[in-house]
Amino acid sequence: MGPMIRTASLRGFAPLIRELGGDPAAFLARFHLPADALDSDDGLIGITEHDRMLDAAADDLDCRDLGLRLATSQDLTILGPLALAIESSPTVADALQCASRFMFVHSPALTVALEPDPRGARGVVALTYRKDLLESPYSPQAMELGLGLFHHVADQMMDGITGLRSVEFPHQPLSPIRRYTEFFGVDVRFGAPTAALRIERRVLDARFAGADDTIREVALDYLARHYPEPTSRVAVQVRRALAESLGLRTPSLAHVARLFSLHPRTLQRRLAAEGTSFEATLDDVRRDAAHRLITTTDLPLSQVAALLGFTEQSTLAHAVRRWHGVTPRQLRLSR
Repeated sequence: MGPMIRTASLRGFAPLIRELGGDPAAFLARFHLPADALDSDDGLIGITEHDRMLDAAADDLDCRDLGLRLATSQDLTILGPLALAIESSPTVADALQCASRFMFVHSPALTVALEPDPRGARGVVALTYRKDLLESPYSPQAMELGLGLFHHVADQMMDGITGLRSVEFPHQPLSPIRRYTEFFGVDVRFGAPTAALRIERRVLDARFAGADDTIREVALDYLARHYPEPTSRVAVQVRRALAESLGLRTPSLAHVARLFSLHPRTLQRRLAAEGTSFEATLDDVRRDAAHRLITTTDLPLSQVAALLGFTEQSTLAHAVRRWHGVTPRQLRLSR
């Protein structure tokens, strides 16, 4: 099973889709998401299916700013138990530290971080928002939802963001530029290496009125005890090893086991203890990579098959039909 995301990320999805004339249940069914995914914030769904659904809904309903619209209907509470640790932090820097450390509680494929300004401006830093593309394909709408929510939460917690220099997206604009500048209130740039909010460093020292050290420590202790680091899971490590080696060698249990200095049977037992297997993990990695390569590139399908470790293009065709119910060419035409 690939990386998950809390169903809270779909808060506001159903009313927005209905407002646009669509059927939320039909979109869930189309992407094989559970029918009750919109009923609770605390469920878990595949982030790849979640993101593909957002992109498809935006296209089908001609709502190019769907991600930004969803962002305005959400708030910090979609992060569940992590929200309490963030909102009780004394400063912006401390809140970011919490978010960076425990963002995997919301989704292990997503990270936020404080980094040097990519444009090298003095006294400016970047608050970055990333999706691990080895885990799940890039999604423009999901990226706009995530960075839009990042901005929306910061604006609410700080009673207005001061010192925001610009907002950066890796993709090209989906909506007219004025829609972005109206939403963020500053210059928005596209084709950037990383999604980010560029802010003046002094903002990191801003203090929150609701700071409470006792509540923060309790919240952090709860998170540490109930949510172990995902990198400690064998399945996560195997998935990453497979994603990094696709196209370089034929994936095999023996090769991956050697990477971890384990006997193949030992690796299988550890995967079984986590509710999966080497074969299921490899299938998930291939499925996500196939979707990305078929829908975001023009590579010949024979080359896609080779990059996935399939010896025949017909094997790719059978797999894509099993995963998506269509042929590779039909999947490419649907992008």
